[in-house]
Amino acid sequence: MTSRSRPLRIASLLRLFAALALGGGAAAPAMAEEAPVPAAPVETPADGLIPDADEPARHLQDVSDIDDDILLPAARDDDDDGERKWSRNYISVAGGILSSPDYNGSDERRLLPAFYVRGRYDGYSFSTRGTNLQVDLIRHRRGQKTDFKFGPIISLRADRTGSIKDPQVEALGKRKLAVEAGFFTGVTHTGVITSDYDQIGLRIVALKDISGRHGSWAASPTIDYGTPLSKRAFVGVSASVNFYGKGFGRYYYDVDALGSAASGLPVYTGASAKAGAGKYTIGMAGAYALSGDLRKGFVLIGGAQYGRLLSRLADSPIVKDVGSADQWLFGGGLAYQF
Repeated sequence: MTSRSRPLRIASLLRLFAALALGGGAAAPAMAEEAPVPAAPVETPADGLIPDADEPARHLQDVSDIDDDILLPAARDDDDDGERKWSRNYISVAGGILSSPDYNGSDERRLLPAFYVRGRYDGYSFSTRGTNLQVDLIRHRRGQKTDFKFGPIISLRADRTGSIKDPQVEALGKRKLAVEAGFFTGVTHTGVITSDYDQIGLRIVALKDISGRHGSWAASPTIDYGTPLSKRAFVGVSASVNFYGKGFGRYYYDVDALGSAASGLPVYTGASAKAGAGKYTIGMAGAYALSGDLRKGFVLIGGAQYGRLLSRLADSPIVKDVGSADQWLFGGGLAYQF
């Protein structure tokens, strides 16, 4: 991009993709971000119907382990109102298809529809991704380069709540839908390396089960970076580490004596022995504007994420014996920015 190019708002495409296209697996918040405003200010580009927690959630898009803060470019310029204090109101919607593991730790795959909504009103940002809703309570000022974020998040964890392809894991019984609530916080800065419009972000999400399912917690620090290649194209990368409490490991990865007798898998209690890092993820995504401008109109999005389960979770029989510690997600779709 040249200095004469209109600025691009670099909020999360990888996040939009990760949220939209990488939908399966401790929640990373979708935080709307904004590029700098050299000549004319610009803005940057977080669902949550809660079904009966006792019912299988076959239709839910479980995105609880997705790095979703990787980039949705700007919708349009702010140059029509030089007196505006807060960033422009906007809304972006996306839909597509994702390919994810059957459960977190599975070596079987499934195809799912994916969806995403994000927006801003009077400086306050929000986003949804599948069964997750979050709101940024720190208002974004028009044209600011450094943006601090903080707000609540609520998420549904649907792992192993529906049909399971592996017969031994299925014999362990379905898990009930977990409702998790917590907060996200972070900071992003625009104009870092390649131009005035690239963006780097740091954030952390912390969630606690409020439904009494696993009765534990999950947390994930994340770093992401994105840059426009032109007015039409944008790429981003992201990396995170997910930490889990002991109850989380017990509910999703331990195998008790009854479960062992039913499934033929060995008894395992290591996942609940100690809280700690349970998974890392790295991802990349891109966007291409069909309208010729990433800030408005239709945008093609796509990407991939690699995750690996660690230590006590990776040693669980549902992963080590009948699954895989390596977890790949792929997806793509179409977004529209108003």
